[in-house]
Amino acid sequence: MAAPLGETLRRAEEALRTVSDSPRLDAEILLAHAAGLNRAGLLARLRDTADCPGFEGLLARRLAHEPVAYILGEKEFFSLPFHASPPVLIPRPETEHLVETALERVKEGRGAKPRILDLCTGTGCVAVTLARNLPECRMTATDIHPAALALAARNSARHGVAVSLFAGDLFSALPENVEPFDGVVSNPPYVEEGDWAELAEDIRLYEDRAALVAGDDGLDLIRRIVLESRDCLRPGGWLALEIGERQYPSVETLLQDAGYTGIRPTHDLAGIPRVISAVLPE
Repeated sequence: MAAPLGETLRRAEEALRTVSDSPRLDAEILLAHAAGLNRAGLLARLRDTADCPGFEGLLARRLAHEPVAYILGEKEFFSLPFHASPPVLIPRPETEHLVETALERVKEGRGAKPRILDLCTGTGCVAVTLARNLPECRMTATDIHPAALALAARNSARHGVAVSLFAGDLFSALPENVEPFDGVVSNPPYVEEGDWAELAEDIRLYEDRAALVAGDDGLDLIRRIVLESRDCLRPGGWLALEIGERQYPSVETLLQDAGYTGIRPTHDLAGIPRVISAVLPE
């Protein structure tokens, strides 16, 4: 029997309190989707009586800790919609700071058509967003997982941008004798092994562990990227990495030891140094 949308929403919000840090938002998004409305349209019709037969199935999936992005098959990033599917890492707001840092470095650099490489591209959200904001750039992306590259290809096509995609382990995925890049960006795995068990069930049950965890100190891949990037960047090129909230001092030291200069942080809204970037001297 159909019920007022407001009553359905309140019931869902209450149920989701056991599994979500944002039960009201999750309930609104899922109910709006089931009702064929956007959130604003849903909130304007809360007194209306409506039958949303698909909603109970969506709610059950969220109550099993499945992330909303996987349920809907989509996640917004940098004000753009991206296809999302398990186990490829869901785009997160913190990673938008990586895009902002890359755009700043491009603005400071030289060359009208920068060549940029995105490592561990996942959904392709960083590569596609950069390509959208830098129409003249030549964008390349790599990932070790074919499922991620397939998703990145879908998102590239969705937004009408050209991204050259290569499967493989970091820089080894690139063709031989590749032209040096003006910039390298990456949101690599950086979670410490001991922190995995403390992550939310939404993450542990559905997202790819290998896309998150990188050794005892979380720096296994970052060490490799810092060292190997020197052979793929032109002199004066830049490197930008998303990092964990406690990792800035360690990564700064890695960059200094590798000969990078101009090292600086980009802080997130909580004041945490979420991105570190540096320049390869000319």
